Formats: sequence, C-alpha cells, structure tokens
Amino acid sequence: MAFSITGTAQITCTPKDSSLFNSKMMELSHIEAQNLGDSLVFVGKSFLDIPYVEKTLEVGDTETLVVNLSGLDCTTFVENVLAFTSMLKKEQADFGNFVKNLETIRYRNGVLDGYPSRLHYFTDWIRNNEQKRLVRDITSELGGREHKKAINFMGTHRNLYPFLEQDKNYNSILKSEAELAKESLCILAQDEIESNEHLIQSGDIIALATSIKGLDVTHTGIAIREADGRIHLLHASISGSVRITKEPLVDYLKKIKSNIGIIVARPTLLSS
Repeated sequence: MAFSITGTAQITCTPKDSSLFNSKMMELSHIEAQNLGDSLVFVGKSFLDIPYVEKTLEVGDTETLVVNLSGLDCTTFVENVLAFTSMLKKEQADFGNFVKNLETIRYRNGVLDGYPSRLHYFTDWIRNNEQKRLVRDITSELGGREHKKAINFMGTHRNLYPFLEQDKNYNSILKSEAELAKESLCILAQDEIESNEHLIQSGDIIALATSIKGLDVTHTGIAIREADGRIHLLHASISGSVRITKEPLVDYLKKIKSNIGIIVARPTLLSS
C-alpha cells in the first residue's frame, strides 16, 4: 500500500506495519538506558527474531519510502534502529516523525528524490550521515588505514538492479560512483580488530569491508558487548533473522572468506 504524509515523500507500507509501529513504541516506552549506545542496543534487541528479507526496498516501479517492520535486511535493520532511537531522543511518538527520521537517514541529504538519492553504498551512507551529524566514522581512531578501491559494483552489474533498467537511474548511479572514486576507504584490518576491540562501544555500527571487486561493504550490524566481555554483532542475519552472533565479532569475521576488516561508525544523532 502506498500513500503520502504531508511534508514528506510517498510511503509504501501495510496496515500490519502501522500496527507493528504502535506496538514498538509501546515496548520502547519502557526503555531504561544510561547512554545513547545502550538505547541503540535496547532498540536493536527489540527486533530479535524478526525475519531476514533481502531487497526489502526494491518495491514497485518508482522509488518510495518503504516502511517494513516485519522483514529486515542488514541495512534496513540499522536504519530502523537509528530512526526509533532518534525518536526516543527527541521524545517523539508519531508515525509521521518516524517516517521523516527514516527518510533523513536513508537518502542523500535527507531527501528522497528518486532511486539514485538512496544511499546504496554503505560507505557513502556513513559519509552522508556524518554530514548530517547522525554518525561519526571512528575507524581511523581504532587504527584503521586508508585504502583506494573502485566502488562500482552497481554500474558494472546493471542487470542485478531492476531500477537500473531506466537509463536515467543508471546514468545517475554512474555519476555517484565517479564521485565515490575520489574517496578512499578507511578500514580496520581483520587481524587488528581484536587488539583494538576495547575501543569499540555497544551501539557502534559495524560495516564488514570486503575484497569483492567493486564493493565496499557486504554486511552491517550493531556492536554489542556481551557477558563474556567481548564485542558481538547484533544484526539481521542472512541465515534467518535478527540475532546476536554466538561467537565474538572477531571469530565471526574469520569465517567470511571475502572479509578484509571493518568500518566503524559511532551514532551521535545530533541532527535537529
């Protein structure tokens, strides 16, 4: 179902999502958190066991603001956690506020203006949300080093993205990739994560950097320090649902052949 809310973009959601939103706000009204990181983890854990659904935003023939609370991929999980946490921080409770927060997070400069305005590459997502003062890239502070890599997977795999059948969208993505080519990636190498793990906080956003040609990141989630004192990953897992890794993040990454390290963004949610 698609509809519009005054002052924002066209939205695609279902009555079930509206009901889930109301239930979520009731659940989050009982939050007890000492800091922003704890709030993010509390909100993230409220999504535990929600099914993993890939390509949740690839809906319809034109780009709309998709609200889907019953199925999440790794990026929409992070976006929804940030949107709900932002609402708590601002003491908001209205669905319209939630939608606006989600639009701000998901789209370049906070405005939905067609398919190319969505922040498709996660390093681009981090940079743009850093400009909005919603997150801060702390990878270099953890010991990360700069890497140069062409980020052009969408442009070189046009057939995988239905929206890129439209030349206008495709050409816009090529322009975005040309801009990304001017930027370097800061990555904390896989073999250096454990020695710097103490600097990672619960609530930090963890993006998994990859060796796959043309891609920057293959997966993302939220750091959570468990009872063992180690950082684990709270994420929408491709293996089934939102969950917390049984093993520490360091050991989880070792099982991913293409992983070369992580990029870490610390939420600040300072944007008004």
